[in-house]
Amino acid sequence: MDGRTGKQIHAQNADTRLHPASLTKMMTLYMAFTAIERGQVRLDTRFTVSSRAAAEPPSRLGLRAGQQIELRYLIRAAAVKSANDAATVIGENLAGSVPQFAAQMTGMAQALGMRNTQFRNANGLTESGHFSTARDMTTLGRRLFYDFPQYYSIFSRRSADAGIATVRSTNRTFLDNYAGADGIKTGYTRAAGFNLTASAQRGSKRIIATVLGGTSTAQRNAVMAQLLDMGFGKAPTRVKEIKPAPPQYIVEHKSSRKVTVAAAQKSSARPTAKAAVPASVAKASVASKSLNSALNEAMALAASEPPARQPTGAEQSSAGVRLASSARPPGRPGGRASAADEAVKTALADTAPAASSVSGGLSVSARPVAAPRGRAVATQTAAAASTANIVPAAASDDLALEASPKPQRRSETVIVGEGGGSGPERKPTEKVARASSSGGQAWGVSLGRYRNRDQADERLIQVAMQESDALDGALRHIRESSKGYEATFVGLSQSAAAKACANLSAQDQRCDVTAP
Repeated sequence: MDGRTGKQIHAQNADTRLHPASLTKMMTLYMAFTAIERGQVRLDTRFTVSSRAAAEPPSRLGLRAGQQIELRYLIRAAAVKSANDAATVIGENLAGSVPQFAAQMTGMAQALGMRNTQFRNANGLTESGHFSTARDMTTLGRRLFYDFPQYYSIFSRRSADAGIATVRSTNRTFLDNYAGADGIKTGYTRAAGFNLTASAQRGSKRIIATVLGGTSTAQRNAVMAQLLDMGFGKAPTRVKEIKPAPPQYIVEHKSSRKVTVAAAQKSSARPTAKAAVPASVAKASVASKSLNSALNEAMALAASEPPARQPTGAEQSSAGVRLASSARPPGRPGGRASAADEAVKTALADTAPAASSVSGGLSVSARPVAAPRGRAVATQTAAAASTANIVPAAASDDLALEASPKPQRRSETVIVGEGGGSGPERKPTEKVARASSSGGQAWGVSLGRYRNRDQADERLIQVAMQESDALDGALRHIRESSKGYEATFVGLSQSAAAKACANLSAQDQRCDVTAP
């Protein structure tokens, strides 16, 4: 996905509902950042650890039931180490319970345009009805970059102080070995496979891609490198930036009956002149209502009060306006705002700091299809890439996360490890050669000729995902001639080339073995 425009560059099974695993924590963090921005909590707010949170399986920070810990440390643990206990503590303390927080997460996902996502918990552990898609996760990655640039640099940290321990990043291998990579999040469960939403910037281009259902950390990282390479190759150098609009959302504090109408970003609407509003309107309680019903009730109450001057017919008809679909009602002649308009403003100003809440969400669905295992899993991979024409802002002083230096390209070989987003760290054990345009003096595999370079490149990436085992270590190469663009893999042994072609031929796909 092109970050400056949100335009898709490449997709494969992008809307297939799968287990997101710890990519879920991207939304948990988005909700935490939103609560901080709204003034509902602060980075130094101390959250209490429940027995449920303390009992979450690894990856964990090691929290104990009854313990209190500052939100800043929970954010670091969830973002860097992918700690399940830290994510659960965030959700419970913001919303009162995990189910309530999951409903909020689902509501926010809908507001962000994530049409095929439903959450059941805050950490991504496998649960029926908890699913997302590669397209939706890439959309969320872009929103984190644009909506919270002051916190985005946390996703590039290789380690962080989480209060009770120093934690190491689950994504540091990819960050260290892909030039320009600066985030975002890994994920792994048995049901989900190896997942990654990654972001990288080179010059004015920023590419964001998501891979779901990888067969290993090495295969997932190799596919991600290929997708990002494709994105940088295809994304235009200059393009008009289109920033995503801030979502509007309704939230309820866990200890209050009042509903707060708020936006995740500061509104750009023009301020209107103040008008006297009856106390009964300003203090109206609209507990447990949806966004539209709560707003409409407040406006209806305001409209029912006898105003200082009789409103016009147009002003009366504006009482039922929907916040998400129309502009703020215009003020009356003479510069005095309508009573309904002032009621909404007063509700915003009068409500105490509160955590987000939403009743409902996506309708309950059947258990998502588990990510397939084996070689065919690569064909389930979905990818999108995004370029942004801005550099992520450094973390705020309050968060105390120094900006990490941009990673430097080390070699044409990506060294990857076996660490997963929700599992223990392991030392690097596998090497995967990154794609190159130069061939080698060895056996190769030809996939045929194509009309243009893009078609040849897409075919190479598709086969690389599909036959990741047989083509391990191979280099992509496109031979240009008067007859077209020949898509080839080079640098293989004779047996590896023969095996790859045999697999493709068995699927009625064209393939020829080429000698040195």
